[in-house]
Amino acid sequence: MKKKNNELTGVREIARRANVSIATVDRVLHGRDGVSPKTKARIDDIIKELNYQPNILASRLASKKVYRFAVLIPKVSNETDFWKAPLAGIQRAEAAISEYGIKTSYYLFDLNDRRSFDIQTRQILKSGADGILLAPSFINEAAAFTDLCKERHIPYVLIDSNIPNQESLCYVGPHLFRSGYLGAHLMNFSLNGKGTILVLNISKEVDDHNYLIQIEEGFRAYNKYHSLQNDIIKIDVTSAGYTAVEKELTAAFNEEEEIKAIFVTNSRVFLVAQYLERSRKRDILLIGYDFIEKNIEYLKKDVIDILICHRPGEQGYQGLMKLYQHFILGKTFENISFMPIDILTKENYEFYNNYMSV
Repeated sequence: MKKKNNELTGVREIARRANVSIATVDRVLHGRDGVSPKTKARIDDIIKELNYQPNILASRLASKKVYRFAVLIPKVSNETDFWKAPLAGIQRAEAAISEYGIKTSYYLFDLNDRRSFDIQTRQILKSGADGILLAPSFINEAAAFTDLCKERHIPYVLIDSNIPNQESLCYVGPHLFRSGYLGAHLMNFSLNGKGTILVLNISKEVDDHNYLIQIEEGFRAYNKYHSLQNDIIKIDVTSAGYTAVEKELTAAFNEEEEIKAIFVTNSRVFLVAQYLERSRKRDILLIGYDFIEKNIEYLKKDVIDILICHRPGEQGYQGLMKLYQHFILGKTFENISFMPIDILTKENYEFYNNYMSV
Protein backbone atom coordinates (compact mmCIF):
# COMPACT_ATOMS: atom_id res chain seq x y z
CA MET A 1 0.00 0.00 0.00
CA LYS A 2 2.82 2.35 0.83
CA LYS A 3 4.35 1.83 -2.59
CA LYS A 4 1.02 2.68 -4.23
CA ASN A 5 0.73 5.88 -2.19
CA ASN A 6 4.28 6.89 -3.14
CA GLU A 7 3.38 6.30 -6.77
CA LEU A 8 0.29 8.47 -6.54
CA THR A 9 2.17 11.15 -4.63
CA GLY A 10 4.71 11.34 -7.46
CA VAL A 11 2.01 11.78 -10.08
CA ARG A 12 0.23 14.36 -7.92
CA GLU A 13 3.43 16.35 -7.46
CA ILE A 14 4.07 16.37 -11.21
CA ALA A 15 0.49 17.51 -11.83
CA ARG A 16 0.79 20.23 -9.18
CA ARG A 17 4.03 21.61 -10.61
CA ALA A 18 2.72 21.50 -14.18
CA ASN A 19 -0.64 22.93 -13.14
CA VAL A 20 -2.51 20.13 -14.91
CA SER A 21 -4.77 17.26 -13.85
CA ILE A 22 -3.51 13.85 -12.75
CA ALA A 23 -5.23 12.41 -15.84
CA THR A 24 -3.11 14.63 -18.09
CA VAL A 25 0.09 13.42 -16.39
CA ASP A 26 -1.13 9.85 -16.78
CA ARG A 27 -1.64 10.36 -20.52
CA VAL A 28 1.92 11.63 -20.90
CA LEU A 29 3.38 8.80 -18.80
CA HIS A 30 1.64 6.20 -20.96
CA GLY A 31 2.20 7.89 -24.31
CA ARG A 32 -1.47 8.54 -25.04
CA ASP A 33 -2.83 11.35 -27.21
CA GLY A 34 -4.78 14.37 -26.04
CA VAL A 35 -1.96 16.50 -24.61
CA SER A 36 -0.60 19.56 -26.39
CA PRO A 37 3.12 19.49 -27.30
CA LYS A 38 3.79 22.46 -25.00
CA THR A 39 2.12 20.82 -21.99
CA LYS A 40 3.79 17.49 -22.71
CA ALA A 41 7.20 19.17 -22.84
CA ARG A 42 6.53 20.88 -19.49
CA ILE A 43 5.50 17.60 -17.88
CA ASP A 44 8.50 15.76 -19.35
CA ASP A 45 10.84 18.39 -17.91
CA ILE A 46 9.32 17.95 -14.45
CA ILE A 47 9.55 14.16 -14.71
CA LYS A 48 13.27 14.50 -15.48
CA GLU A 49 13.77 17.03 -12.71
CA LEU A 50 12.15 14.74 -10.13
CA ASN A 51 13.81 11.63 -11.63
CA TYR A 52 10.37 10.07 -11.47
CA GLN A 53 10.20 6.33 -12.24
CA PRO A 54 6.62 5.07 -12.64
CA ASN A 55 5.68 1.63 -11.39
CA ILE A 56 5.43 0.12 -14.86
CA LEU A 57 4.54 -3.40 -13.75
CA ALA A 58 1.64 -2.20 -11.59
CA SER A 59 0.40 0.01 -14.41
CA ARG A 60 0.55 -2.82 -16.94
CA LEU A 61 -1.26 -5.24 -14.63
CA ALA A 62 -3.96 -2.65 -14.03
CA SER A 63 -4.50 -1.98 -17.73
CA LYS A 64 -4.78 -5.71 -18.60
CA LYS A 65 -3.89 -4.86 -22.21
CA VAL A 66 -1.89 -7.50 -24.08
CA TYR A 67 0.65 -6.47 -26.70
CA ARG A 68 1.42 -9.06 -29.37
CA PHE A 69 4.92 -9.09 -30.85
CA ALA A 70 5.72 -11.17 -33.94
CA VAL A 71 9.25 -12.42 -34.60
CA LEU A 72 10.13 -13.17 -38.24
CA ILE A 73 13.60 -14.71 -38.65
CA PRO A 74 15.18 -17.64 -40.53
CA LYS A 75 14.92 -21.08 -39.03
CA VAL A 76 18.05 -22.95 -37.90
CA SER A 77 19.09 -25.35 -40.68
CA ASN A 78 21.55 -28.16 -41.28
CA GLU A 79 23.57 -25.76 -43.44
CA THR A 80 24.32 -23.26 -40.68
CA ASP A 81 23.41 -22.83 -37.02
CA PHE A 82 23.90 -19.05 -37.16
CA TRP A 83 20.28 -18.29 -36.26
CA LYS A 84 20.51 -20.17 -32.96
CA ALA A 85 22.14 -17.10 -31.41
CA PRO A 86 19.57 -14.45 -32.43
CA LEU A 87 16.79 -16.83 -31.40
CA ALA A 88 18.38 -17.34 -27.98
CA GLY A 89 18.75 -13.58 -27.53
CA ILE A 90 15.11 -12.99 -28.46
CA GLN A 91 13.95 -15.69 -26.07
CA ARG A 92 15.98 -14.15 -23.28
CA ALA A 93 14.32 -10.79 -23.89
CA GLU A 94 10.92 -12.48 -24.07
CA ALA A 95 11.44 -14.01 -20.63
CA ALA A 96 12.35 -10.60 -19.21
CA ILE A 97 9.30 -8.73 -20.56
CA SER A 98 6.53 -11.35 -20.57
CA GLU A 99 5.18 -10.21 -17.18
CA TYR A 100 4.32 -6.82 -18.70
CA GLY A 101 1.45 -8.23 -20.73
CA ILE A 102 3.51 -9.09 -23.82
CA LYS A 103 2.91 -12.19 -25.92
CA THR A 104 5.63 -13.12 -28.43
CA SER A 105 4.93 -15.40 -31.41
CA TYR A 106 7.57 -16.86 -33.74
CA TYR A 107 7.35 -17.13 -37.51
CA LEU A 108 10.37 -18.91 -39.01
CA PHE A 109 11.18 -19.05 -42.70
CA ASP A 110 13.56 -21.04 -44.91
CA LEU A 111 16.56 -19.06 -46.17
CA ASN A 112 16.50 -21.15 -49.36
CA ASP A 113 12.85 -20.45 -50.12
CA ARG A 114 11.56 -16.90 -50.54
CA ARG A 115 7.99 -18.24 -50.67
CA SER A 116 8.27 -19.32 -47.05
CA PHE A 117 9.04 -15.71 -46.14
CA ASP A 118 5.90 -14.49 -47.92
CA ILE A 119 3.77 -17.17 -46.27
CA GLN A 120 4.93 -16.13 -42.83
CA THR A 121 4.37 -12.42 -43.51
CA ARG A 122 0.77 -13.14 -44.47
CA GLN A 123 0.29 -15.09 -41.25
CA ILE A 124 1.69 -12.19 -39.22
CA LEU A 125 -0.66 -9.67 -40.84
CA LYS A 126 -3.60 -11.95 -40.06
CA SER A 127 -2.47 -12.35 -36.45
CA GLY A 128 -3.10 -8.73 -35.47
CA ALA A 129 0.47 -8.20 -34.25
CA ASP A 130 1.13 -4.86 -32.55
CA GLY A 131 4.88 -4.85 -33.29
CA ILE A 132 7.25 -6.92 -35.42
CA LEU A 133 10.89 -7.94 -35.16
CA LEU A 134 12.26 -9.21 -38.45
CA ALA A 135 15.40 -10.14 -40.33
CA PRO A 136 14.94 -8.87 -43.93
CA SER A 137 16.87 -11.67 -45.60
CA PHE A 138 14.91 -11.37 -48.86
CA ILE A 139 15.22 -7.67 -49.50
CA ASN A 140 12.44 -7.22 -52.08
CA GLU A 141 9.90 -9.28 -50.18
CA ALA A 142 10.89 -7.61 -46.91
CA ALA A 143 10.47 -4.13 -48.41
CA ALA A 144 6.99 -5.03 -49.67
CA PHE A 145 6.08 -6.40 -46.24
CA THR A 146 7.31 -3.35 -44.36
CA ASP A 147 5.34 -1.13 -46.74
CA LEU A 148 2.22 -2.99 -45.62
CA CYS A 149 3.28 -2.58 -42.00
CA LYS A 150 3.56 1.16 -42.56
CA GLU A 151 0.09 1.30 -44.12
CA ARG A 152 -1.33 -0.52 -41.10
CA HIS A 153 0.69 1.54 -38.60
CA ILE A 154 2.53 -1.50 -37.25
CA PRO A 155 5.97 -0.55 -35.86
CA TYR A 156 8.81 -2.92 -36.76
CA VAL A 157 12.44 -3.42 -35.79
CA LEU A 158 15.08 -4.86 -38.13
CA ILE A 159 18.03 -7.06 -37.18
CA ASP A 160 20.99 -8.52 -39.12
CA SER A 161 20.61 -6.18 -42.10
CA ASN A 162 18.79 -2.95 -42.90
CA ILE A 163 16.34 -2.01 -45.65
CA PRO A 164 17.23 1.20 -47.52
CA ASN A 165 14.68 4.02 -47.42
CA GLN A 166 12.34 2.28 -44.97
CA GLU A 167 10.88 3.79 -41.82
CA SER A 168 11.70 1.15 -39.22
CA LEU A 169 11.40 1.86 -35.53
CA CYS A 170 15.06 0.83 -35.29
CA TYR A 171 17.76 -1.21 -37.01
CA VAL A 172 19.87 -3.30 -34.64
CA GLY A 173 22.84 -4.88 -36.38
CA PRO A 174 26.24 -4.36 -37.97
CA HIS A 175 27.39 -1.61 -40.28
CA LEU A 176 27.77 -4.09 -43.13
CA PHE A 177 29.77 -1.83 -45.44
CA ARG A 178 32.34 -1.18 -42.72
CA SER A 179 32.39 -4.85 -41.84
CA GLY A 180 33.43 -5.67 -45.39
CA TYR A 181 35.89 -2.78 -45.30
CA LEU A 182 37.43 -4.27 -42.16
CA GLY A 183 37.66 -7.67 -43.84
CA ALA A 184 39.76 -6.17 -46.63
CA HIS A 185 41.91 -4.34 -44.09
CA LEU A 186 42.64 -7.58 -42.22
CA MET A 187 43.41 -9.36 -45.46
CA ASN A 188 45.81 -6.64 -46.57
CA PHE A 189 47.80 -6.98 -43.34
CA SER A 190 48.61 -10.57 -44.23
CA LEU A 191 49.03 -10.26 -47.98
CA ASN A 192 51.03 -7.04 -47.81
CA GLY A 193 49.35 -5.85 -51.00
CA LYS A 194 50.34 -8.83 -53.14
CA GLY A 195 48.30 -11.71 -54.57
CA THR A 196 44.93 -12.49 -56.13
CA ILE A 197 41.91 -12.43 -53.81
CA LEU A 198 38.82 -14.56 -54.31
CA VAL A 199 35.56 -13.09 -52.95
CA LEU A 200 32.96 -15.80 -52.45
CA ASN A 201 29.22 -15.27 -51.94
CA ILE A 202 27.60 -18.57 -50.96
CA SER A 203 23.82 -18.28 -51.04
CA LYS A 204 20.95 -19.50 -53.15
CA GLU A 205 19.61 -15.94 -53.28
CA VAL A 206 22.78 -13.84 -53.64
CA ASP A 207 21.12 -10.92 -55.46
CA ASP A 208 18.47 -10.50 -52.78
CA HIS A 209 20.68 -10.95 -49.71
CA ASN A 210 21.23 -7.33 -48.84
CA TYR A 211 24.00 -8.06 -46.34
CA LEU A 212 26.14 -9.93 -48.87
CA ILE A 213 25.99 -7.03 -51.30
CA GLN A 214 26.91 -4.40 -48.71
CA ILE A 215 29.77 -6.48 -47.30
CA GLU A 216 31.23 -7.02 -50.77
CA GLU A 217 30.92 -3.31 -51.56
CA GLY A 218 32.81 -2.44 -48.37
CA PHE A 219 35.53 -4.96 -49.20
CA ARG A 220 36.07 -3.54 -52.67
CA ALA A 221 35.95 0.05 -51.38
CA TYR A 222 38.93 -0.56 -49.09
CA ASN A 223 41.06 -1.83 -51.95
CA LYS A 224 40.00 1.05 -54.19
CA TYR A 225 40.58 3.71 -51.52
CA HIS A 226 44.08 2.43 -50.81
CA SER A 227 44.87 1.92 -54.51
CA LEU A 228 45.85 -1.71 -53.92
CA GLN A 229 46.93 -3.72 -56.91
CA ASN A 230 45.37 -6.98 -55.80
CA ASP A 231 43.31 -8.73 -58.46
CA ILE A 232 39.86 -9.52 -57.08
CA ILE A 233 37.88 -12.42 -58.49
CA LYS A 234 34.22 -12.76 -57.48
CA ILE A 235 32.22 -15.99 -57.51
CA ASP A 236 28.56 -16.37 -56.59
CA VAL A 237 27.81 -19.92 -55.49
CA THR A 238 24.05 -20.25 -55.71
CA SER A 239 23.87 -23.51 -53.82
CA ALA A 240 24.71 -23.81 -50.14
CA GLY A 241 26.04 -27.37 -50.40
CA TYR A 242 29.66 -28.54 -50.40
CA THR A 243 29.51 -30.05 -53.92
CA ALA A 244 28.76 -26.69 -55.56
CA VAL A 245 31.50 -24.94 -53.56
CA GLU A 246 34.02 -27.65 -54.46
CA LYS A 247 33.17 -27.36 -58.15
CA GLU A 248 33.52 -23.56 -58.23
CA LEU A 249 36.76 -23.50 -56.23
CA THR A 250 38.37 -26.27 -58.28
CA ALA A 251 37.62 -24.32 -61.47
CA ALA A 252 38.90 -21.08 -59.93
CA PHE A 253 42.23 -22.57 -58.83
CA ASN A 254 42.68 -24.24 -62.23
CA GLU A 255 42.19 -20.91 -63.99
CA GLU A 256 44.12 -18.73 -61.56
CA GLU A 257 47.19 -20.15 -59.87
CA GLU A 258 47.99 -16.94 -57.95
CA ILE A 259 45.02 -17.03 -55.57
CA LYS A 260 46.49 -16.18 -52.16
CA ALA A 261 43.39 -15.42 -50.14
CA ILE A 262 39.65 -16.08 -49.97
CA PHE A 263 37.07 -13.79 -48.39
CA VAL A 264 33.67 -15.39 -47.72
CA THR A 265 30.86 -12.92 -47.12
CA ASN A 266 28.75 -15.03 -44.76
CA SER A 267 28.78 -17.86 -42.21
CA ARG A 268 29.32 -20.63 -44.77
CA VAL A 269 33.07 -20.10 -44.76
CA PHE A 270 33.42 -23.63 -43.28
CA LEU A 271 32.53 -25.05 -46.72
CA VAL A 272 35.60 -23.34 -48.18
CA ALA A 273 37.70 -24.52 -45.24
CA GLN A 274 36.54 -28.05 -45.90
CA TYR A 275 37.67 -27.76 -49.52
CA LEU A 276 41.06 -26.30 -48.61
CA GLU A 277 41.67 -29.05 -46.09
CA ARG A 278 40.71 -31.85 -48.47
CA SER A 279 42.75 -30.39 -51.33
CA ARG A 280 45.68 -29.69 -48.97
CA LYS A 281 45.86 -26.02 -49.84
CA ARG A 282 47.12 -24.83 -46.47
CA ASP A 283 48.85 -21.64 -47.63
CA ILE A 284 45.60 -19.81 -48.50
CA LEU A 285 44.52 -16.98 -46.20
CA LEU A 286 40.85 -17.56 -45.34
CA ILE A 287 38.58 -14.95 -43.70
CA GLY A 288 34.84 -15.27 -43.18
CA TYR A 289 31.98 -14.62 -40.82
CA ASP A 290 30.30 -15.83 -37.66
CA PHE A 291 30.89 -17.81 -34.54
CA ILE A 292 29.21 -21.12 -35.41
CA GLU A 293 30.34 -24.63 -34.52
CA LYS A 294 31.55 -25.67 -37.97
CA ASN A 295 33.56 -22.46 -38.37
CA ILE A 296 35.17 -22.78 -34.96
CA GLU A 297 36.23 -26.33 -35.82
CA TYR A 298 38.30 -25.04 -38.74
CA LEU A 299 39.49 -21.97 -36.84
CA LYS A 300 41.05 -24.27 -34.24
CA LYS A 301 42.81 -26.20 -37.01
CA ASP A 302 44.24 -23.00 -38.59
CA VAL A 303 42.32 -23.54 -41.83
CA ILE A 304 40.18 -20.48 -41.17
CA ASP A 305 42.46 -17.62 -40.14
CA ILE A 306 39.98 -14.96 -38.99
CA LEU A 307 36.26 -14.81 -38.24
CA ILE A 308 34.39 -11.50 -38.15
CA CYS A 309 31.37 -11.49 -35.82
CA HIS A 310 28.45 -9.14 -35.15
CA ARG A 311 27.05 -10.41 -31.81
CA PRO A 312 23.89 -11.99 -33.24
CA GLY A 313 22.54 -12.96 -29.82
CA GLU A 314 22.62 -9.37 -28.67
CA GLN A 315 20.97 -8.26 -31.90
CA GLY A 316 18.01 -10.50 -31.11
CA TYR A 317 17.86 -9.38 -27.48
CA GLN A 318 18.09 -5.67 -28.21
CA GLY A 319 15.68 -5.94 -31.13
CA LEU A 320 12.83 -7.28 -29.00
CA MET A 321 13.69 -4.89 -26.17
CA LYS A 322 13.31 -1.95 -28.59
CA LEU A 323 9.69 -2.98 -29.16
CA TYR A 324 9.21 -3.22 -25.39
CA GLN A 325 10.72 0.21 -24.84
CA HIS A 326 8.48 1.69 -27.52
CA PHE A 327 5.18 0.15 -26.43
CA ILE A 328 5.56 -0.19 -22.66
CA LEU A 329 7.99 2.56 -21.67
CA GLY A 330 7.03 5.02 -24.39
CA LYS A 331 10.70 5.73 -25.00
CA THR A 332 12.18 7.29 -28.09
CA PHE A 333 15.61 6.25 -29.34
CA GLU A 334 17.92 6.50 -32.32
CA ASN A 335 16.62 4.47 -35.25
CA ILE A 336 19.99 2.82 -35.79
CA SER A 337 21.87 0.82 -33.17
CA PHE A 338 25.07 -0.56 -34.67
CA MET A 339 26.66 -3.65 -33.19
CA PRO A 340 30.41 -3.87 -32.55
CA ILE A 341 32.42 -5.70 -35.21
CA ASP A 342 34.46 -8.37 -33.44
CA ILE A 343 37.59 -10.14 -34.71
CA LEU A 344 38.14 -13.76 -33.68
CA THR A 345 41.22 -15.91 -34.14
CA LYS A 346 42.41 -19.25 -32.82
CA GLU A 347 43.93 -17.42 -29.87
CA ASN A 348 40.84 -15.61 -28.56
CA TYR A 349 37.70 -17.46 -29.69
CA GLU A 350 37.34 -19.29 -26.35
CA PHE A 351 36.59 -16.00 -24.60
CA TYR A 352 33.85 -14.90 -26.99
CA ASN A 353 30.19 -14.89 -26.03
CA ASN A 354 28.13 -15.21 -29.20
CA TYR A 355 24.82 -14.85 -27.40
CA MET A 356 25.29 -11.73 -25.32
CA SER A 357 28.08 -9.22 -24.78
CA VAL A 358 27.87 -9.63 -21.01
